[in-house]
Amino acid sequence: MSEPKKRVLVGMSGGVDSSVTAHLLKQQGYDVIGVTMKVWPQDCISRAEDKCCGPSAIADARNVAHKLDVPHYVVDEADQFEKLVIDYFSSEYQAGRTPNPCVMCNELLKFGNLWTKAASLGADYIATGHYAIIEHHPDRVILRKGRDDRKDQSYFLFSLRQEQLRRALTPLGGMTKPEIRDIARELGLKVADKVDSQEICFVPGNDYRSFLRSHLGDKEFHRGGIYSVEGEHLGDHDGIELFTVGQRKGLPGGSPKPLYVVDIDPESFRVIVGGEEDLICEEFEVDRTTWHVPEDEVPAQVTVKIRYAHPGADASIQPLEKHRARVRLATPQRAVTPGQAAVFYDGDRVVGGGWIGRKVAALPTEKTGDLVTA
Repeated sequence: MSEPKKRVLVGMSGGVDSSVTAHLLKQQGYDVIGVTMKVWPQDCISRAEDKCCGPSAIADARNVAHKLDVPHYVVDEADQFEKLVIDYFSSEYQAGRTPNPCVMCNELLKFGNLWTKAASLGADYIATGHYAIIEHHPDRVILRKGRDDRKDQSYFLFSLRQEQLRRALTPLGGMTKPEIRDIARELGLKVADKVDSQEICFVPGNDYRSFLRSHLGDKEFHRGGIYSVEGEHLGDHDGIELFTVGQRKGLPGGSPKPLYVVDIDPESFRVIVGGEEDLICEEFEVDRTTWHVPEDEVPAQVTVKIRYAHPGADASIQPLEKHRARVRLATPQRAVTPGQAAVFYDGDRVVGGGWIGRKVAALPTEKTGDLVTA
């Protein structure tokens, strides 16, 4: 009697990557089930019309599933998406940090809540179209960069725990985008040349400020003052939610040199600005760390990416108690931004990562301009 095929739930967004993922896994002998997450309430669905969670995307995913002869379901995760991703996104800006919603969506929804649906359907794995390599070994699962450096998405998967990685498949990790589009064309899939989204899926036009205004309302914005690093009051602002470290636009004029946001104080609602040299950082800490190697085996020297588009920088890391770590950069980097993920690599292997904390900075007091420690 032959062994039953492993069943895999494939997250199908209606794009070419997840479509080819479903095809490859079926070709490899898996029992494939396609699922598309609906993450917008019906009265807001127009906002997501052209996104990976909108009506046209659901229709594309359904058509692909029919073409591949695999069952397809739509799972309504609108409430959970609101609570776990959108509320997180908004609250991070209110706390003076710059969020990374894609990491949270992967951890809490795609490889989190969706597992309940997968288990109810008897699935052994969840698969996505991420460009990352997941190697299953008896003692540990290894997460590596995808082969296509330009598309590598291992950064967005760093926070997955070992038990999540054990039931995860990413068959595109060893492929390039042109190879994937060629497969889709050979299969006659209409999504073969569908344009990749470059934006946060729930932020129309990538205008996060307008999104926050509509989601929170102006009354929830924290207004305050704009100060120089020397303590001079330069003007007022309409909310710390409108700023992120490294930002240049929207700051007072009249300075002999360009000004940048170098810090945001969520307690006094102050935005601190300075020159480009004030953005340079040599050392920072991360919290809520996730390690993919035993903590006593974390390499002292790594390459760290301080945001997704960052090329990586040599650094030394020191794990600390309470799921924290200290990072010292071999070459100081510009705009290390609180709220972003710092992901550590040993070659192409992800050894772990954490969330960049707000650095200890000298902030001016409102009355005297004296320096105090945040």
